[in-house]
Amino acid sequence: MQNNTQTHSARLKTWPIRTLLWVLLVVLHLTIGPKLYPQMAGSSHSYSSKDAKIDTSKTKTQKANDAATTGTRGTFTLVSQDITKMRVGAIVNAANTDLRMGSGVCGAIFKAAGEKKLQAACDKLSPIRTGEAVITPGFELPAKYVIHTAGPVYDQWSKQQSETLLRSCYTGSLSLAAKNKCNSIAFPLISSGIYGYPKKESLTVAASAIADWLKEGELDVYLSVFDKEALDISEELLTGLESYIDENYVGAHKTRAGKQRSTEKKAPSGALGGTAGKRNETFSAALLRLIGAKGKKDVDVYKKANIGVKRGRKLFSKIRTTKGHTPSKRTVIALAVALELTLPETTYLLERAGFPLSHSQMFDVIVEYFIVNGKYNIFEINEVLFKYDQPLLGG
Repeated sequence: MQNNTQTHSARLKTWPIRTLLWVLLVVLHLTIGPKLYPQMAGSSHSYSSKDAKIDTSKTKTQKANDAATTGTRGTFTLVSQDITKMRVGAIVNAANTDLRMGSGVCGAIFKAAGEKKLQAACDKLSPIRTGEAVITPGFELPAKYVIHTAGPVYDQWSKQQSETLLRSCYTGSLSLAAKNKCNSIAFPLISSGIYGYPKKESLTVAASAIADWLKEGELDVYLSVFDKEALDISEELLTGLESYIDENYVGAHKTRAGKQRSTEKKAPSGALGGTAGKRNETFSAALLRLIGAKGKKDVDVYKKANIGVKRGRKLFSKIRTTKGHTPSKRTVIALAVALELTLPETTYLLERAGFPLSHSQMFDVIVEYFIVNGKYNIFEINEVLFKYDQPLLGG
């Protein structure tokens, strides 16, 4: 009995010490743990972590439709180009956390910039955390800067964490480019190589992160994609498009009798909202009238057309003040898509600018398919145009 009492008394005396030790362990875990294990600490780029948050309540299609509906301040273009040769404000290096010269895109950037100079600049900034972005001069590159960001190694058991970190790479790089007064930036498809991120998922995350950032930010953004298999286009859309192409496209080697349709065909009476008979209407007058009829403002149109705010302001200034000014055919179609014009309205607007909508051109047939089916998401249209090696809208 006496022994039990002594033991109980000893425990009471040591209780405050044990409690203090537990508190210290918890504090150390919360403060030092994230530094030792950055992948477990959430977003780790040098900007606000809210940039990397994921809205899990929305699907990829809903997010893309949101961006297409509200428009963007900058432009977003898919390319199949070597980013080391692009004349942009900054190119992005898919770096390792030690910022050492690697293989693939990373190795190509170091070689083009000058290995010793770029490595010396990187050594002053290393190491970085996964998802973080830092900037160095471009040295011998056409680009003024190189932004280095460490993409995540794909973890199929923690997909949301992988996505958060990958989004952080893009949004952190974009913010860093804007902070350094760049007008344009070119990305590779980060983490889609030896880091194992599935290409389709990687492209989906990249496009979503870029489009979200561009709602408020203003840059011309290029994403280099060499593997067309990375494009995430629904089977339903592709099946419908291929059927439409087969039915309507008259290529150089396609001679089916009766398939060539006149691009000057007249729209049904009333289809143009009273434009029939206005054959002397100028392009600018037609465009401005259609903008008014749709209840839109200039800024609504050029943001949705993937033209960008600065370029859009200049374009509409010319349209409103320069007599007879007409933009390129691609720009006219981008404006038509932004206005969600019907096919007769689009054909009429193109006609006012001096362009046909021809079934002998693959580009025209693809755009026509989207308009006929009431699909006006310009990012989705550009993804399909890119797949078919056609020029893109806006940008």
